[in-house]
Amino acid sequence: MQAIILAAGMGRRLGEYTKNNTKCMVPVNGVRLIDRLLGQLAKQQLNRIIIVVGYKGKELREYLESQYGQQLTANCQLLFAENPIYDKTNNIYSLALVKDMLQEDDTLLIESDLIFSDRIIPMIIENPYPNLALVAKYETWMDGTMVRLDDDQNIVNFISKDAFNYNEIESYYKTVNIYKLSKAFSKQKYVPFLDAYTKAVGNNEYYENVLRIISLLNNHDMKALPIGNEKWYEIDDKQDLDIAEALFADEKDVIRKYYGRYGGFWRFPQMLDYCYLVNPYFPSKRMKDELRANFDTLLTEYPSGMKVNTLIASKCFGVSEQYIVPGNGAAELIKILMEERPKANSQKPIAKIGFIRPTFEEYPNRYDKDAQVTFVPQNADYRYTADDLMAFFGDKDIQQLMVINPDNPSGNFIPKHDILRLAQWCEDRDIRLVVDESFVDFSEDYTTNSLLSDKTLEAYPHMAVMKSISKSYGVPGLRLGILCSADKNLIAHIKKEVSIWNINSFAEFFMQIYNKHEKDYQRACAKFVAERDDFYDKLKQIPFLHVIPSQANYFLCEVLPPYKASEIVIYMLKQRNILTRDCSLKQGLDPTKQYMRIAVRDHEDNTRLIEGLLAFSH
Repeated sequence: MQAIILAAGMGRRLGEYTKNNTKCMVPVNGVRLIDRLLGQLAKQQLNRIIIVVGYKGKELREYLESQYGQQLTANCQLLFAENPIYDKTNNIYSLALVKDMLQEDDTLLIESDLIFSDRIIPMIIENPYPNLALVAKYETWMDGTMVRLDDDQNIVNFISKDAFNYNEIESYYKTVNIYKLSKAFSKQKYVPFLDAYTKAVGNNEYYENVLRIISLLNNHDMKALPIGNEKWYEIDDKQDLDIAEALFADEKDVIRKYYGRYGGFWRFPQMLDYCYLVNPYFPSKRMKDELRANFDTLLTEYPSGMKVNTLIASKCFGVSEQYIVPGNGAAELIKILMEERPKANSQKPIAKIGFIRPTFEEYPNRYDKDAQVTFVPQNADYRYTADDLMAFFGDKDIQQLMVINPDNPSGNFIPKHDILRLAQWCEDRDIRLVVDESFVDFSEDYTTNSLLSDKTLEAYPHMAVMKSISKSYGVPGLRLGILCSADKNLIAHIKKEVSIWNINSFAEFFMQIYNKHEKDYQRACAKFVAERDDFYDKLKQIPFLHVIPSQANYFLCEVLPPYKASEIVIYMLKQRNILTRDCSLKQGLDPTKQYMRIAVRDHEDNTRLIEGLLAFSH
């Protein structure tokens, strides 16, 4: 068997990365694509490898000859063919240049801009079928040639870009651009059709078009081999390169590369994201259908300005317009709120804020470190009460107190009647109390725990209530949050600071229609509480975890010796494709211990996570 690698393309979409090199010379995590590929091929019993070069071909050839000489292994010869008109042709011409060699042996045909698991090449070589295309189930990031399969894994059709139909994607597979072609198939079928096709259509085409024509003859010469969950990526542009570096990072870098993305994990469709803190049961299908039905209008029309969006938010969340401001996610409102600075009097020029740690770091990160007064619970489960806070901050000179309820990552929850006692305590001391209740709808008795009502806000005008709509409503992509307070000056100030179109049309429409779907939301919250209780019982069976009770949609878990959180997180990501959160370095947590934060998803996903953790323990 031999391998033919097509490496003539210019890779324009990679910009500066291919200014002086062809695509296969681009490094992923420090290893060039071509070196990784040749290393994988060197483990196979190949007679020769033919590389078709073009753009920066001289540089590529000189590099490979300096690294490997004329032989990849003692029995594997390294040969080159040149496409001199790479800028005027496409890969069908590159393959046509080596069509004689293609007919001399069974062949692995591989494009050079791929990165893939070490198991991929043995998978296709060891399969008994002589003519195979590796394929992957269609995912949103994929572009290029798609195929349809019959029940026997025969390729029955190649789908061109022009014929691609988003309504049929459930039946599509993407070619991985790794093929196995038998000597007989190349000689009797592929090369004759290749000659006829290029003569009729020209050289600025793709070699898959020839396979498409052969598939239309309905003789099932080519079978597909789905790769399942094996990792691979095609690197065409800078974003592809960034994703590939995360997918194929080594253990010392993999968590940093994923955590550093701060979301956008939908680009990894097969991965379960257990850092993802949202309601798995809302929005309902009915609500999603209504959003879809209005997609074209919402996409192509401007959203309303602040006045209208305040009105809609008021209707949606049951708070008067003068007391509420909607934001582009809670993050926008947090930034303005923390930069607004509580006023200090002349005797006390530094306005200090009280924080509870461990906590959601976006709040303290937005405020001067020297003006922070921090309370850390002194118990193993990081529990605290309103009385604990009043006792600690009673003799502290603070102008604002930040309480996240339930807290993140501890899941600690202060009941509503105690929060209101704390609010009165702050009123008596002229302290602004900011309560972030983004997770309150996950708590038991969730229907009565919210502070969002005019009566409550008016009773405690020094209190402000923040709520991220992303979390319990399950719509982080909409970027929607609200801040409510009877302090009209505060609300007016924040409205002045945000841009006039800070809410997009999809978020606006969500608020507009929410009340029609409110009963579905209540059912989703009830279903979630039941699932969390079940998940808690199962997590407690994991021998290396101490699971801290939670009223939120996550659990803080202490990792017991001798294990470390990082090794569990890496195992779950690399072996199970599940992303969890290592919290061990989070401020406020005991630095001598190890911690993970594990989100709560639906029952199917939670079962998969439990299975992974149990496998790690064995």
